[in-house]
Amino acid sequence: MTRHTLVVGVGARRGVPAEEVVGLVLTTLGAAGLRVADVVALATLDVRADEPGLVGAATRLGLPVRPYPAEVLARVRVPNPSRAARAAVSTGSVAEAAALAGAGAGAGAEAGAGECGAAGGAGGGELLVAKRKSASATCAVARRIPFIGTPASTDGSAPFTMAAMLPPTKHIDSAGPDLRHHGDAEVRGLDLTDLAVNVRTNTPPDWLRERIAASLGSLAAYPDGDPARAAVASRHGLPEERVLLTAGAAEAFVLIARALPARRPVVVHPQFTEPEAALRAAGHEVGRVLLRPEDGFRLDPAAVPDDADLVVIGNPTNPTSVLHPAGVLERLARPGRTLVVDEAFMDAVPGEREALCARTDLPGLVVLRSLTKTWGLAGLRIGYVLADPATVATLEEAQPLWPVSSPALAAAEACMEPRALVEAADAADRVAVDRAHLLAGLAEFGEVQVVEPSAGPFVLLRTERANEVRERLRSLGFAARRGDTFPGLGAEWLRLAVRDRATTNRFLQAFDLALQGLPRRPAD
Repeated sequence: MTRHTLVVGVGARRGVPAEEVVGLVLTTLGAAGLRVADVVALATLDVRADEPGLVGAATRLGLPVRPYPAEVLARVRVPNPSRAARAAVSTGSVAEAAALAGAGAGAGAEAGAGECGAAGGAGGGELLVAKRKSASATCAVARRIPFIGTPASTDGSAPFTMAAMLPPTKHIDSAGPDLRHHGDAEVRGLDLTDLAVNVRTNTPPDWLRERIAASLGSLAAYPDGDPARAAVASRHGLPEERVLLTAGAAEAFVLIARALPARRPVVVHPQFTEPEAALRAAGHEVGRVLLRPEDGFRLDPAAVPDDADLVVIGNPTNPTSVLHPAGVLERLARPGRTLVVDEAFMDAVPGEREALCARTDLPGLVVLRSLTKTWGLAGLRIGYVLADPATVATLEEAQPLWPVSSPALAAAEACMEPRALVEAADAADRVAVDRAHLLAGLAEFGEVQVVEPSAGPFVLLRTERANEVRERLRSLGFAARRGDTFPGLGAEWLRLAVRDRATTNRFLQAFDLALQGLPRRPAD
């Protein structure tokens, strides 16, 4: 089924419960056969954007809130106007107008077919579900009709500030690939051997489970992050004021997007898509530097625009498994620029060579680390930021109180202990051996090109009709990560997580069957 980019418009009275909003949204989507996974935002009147019920509902649904002034909504024609609504807020329906505005039929839009057609310019909105009501809320659903193309850079708009925590998203729907698609979607609820998610198998280890379980006795107390923060600082040889604990690296990307000023943010692709999604959701227009397969997806620092004041790059990079030399990344650092290096997979690299996490001499350097991959803690959400004290303080101010739970803090502290570091190093060595075995097996397939050298716990390969191969693999019991949701890649790419030799051998047999079993295409 074709995936839509949906915006749910919500109108609400003061004091509306979050449960009511969530229930109304889910019921409305379900009745129309639409998926929450295809919704990119809740849109509403700006004076309602801070309503606890709306904010709480957005949080539970995992969505940003897009606020619109009354004068903007008043210019969006709606098919089901209400006199009472128009008298109160100048629009015939907050829900329908907000949905259409969020989907692209914003200020100045003239209604088309059914009075809710596409606006001109970058794209338009089409109302899919007219407003529905509950006791204290209304909602409607619109979909984006995108333009073809991707904005290459920012337009020099003003820096983002904490005074605008929930600004309208710019061009998130025209960003090309589905930036919110992640590997867990390939396996959730299915009995498949998982090569789509890069979390180490057979984790967390028993000793870590025991430490997390022991922390449950303190759940009545508010979390105290000081011991874990001190442990992280000690592990990297840094002062504590250079450490910020976060609910996984994903929270760190959101904090960076919302709290740090950026006039021209640039993301180096292909890479993990969450940084760009977070920047776009915070209202930034994002430039892309697309690395080329013919260059082995290796970075030439000169490709990054000189005026980029926030640059994001992964190392080793997901999904390419390329490990950029530290000396190359150093050339991106300069005064007046924030350089974000995502080292979520660096602990899977033997010796953590090329790591920048302990560097304090590079201006604007922000390093992100995650404990979810090596230790199997994706469901617990724990990671951290390493940066200069002023940047850490800015990001910390943007966090809610007690952002990291007590069990996650206990896990972070445990994962910094000497025995944990030894186990992580051993695991990195095993990954290198297992990856070599996978690469040797893939080399037997003449129709497959693999990105090498690979340094992460995953490999990226290219083969014709990769989507068909992936579907065949699913029928044979294996989940692989599709590549077409990464900017700079396409439908001919697949990412495979590195697994033990026995699993890899079974996969290679299935891969051979999948390639051989592809239906022949008719001759031209």
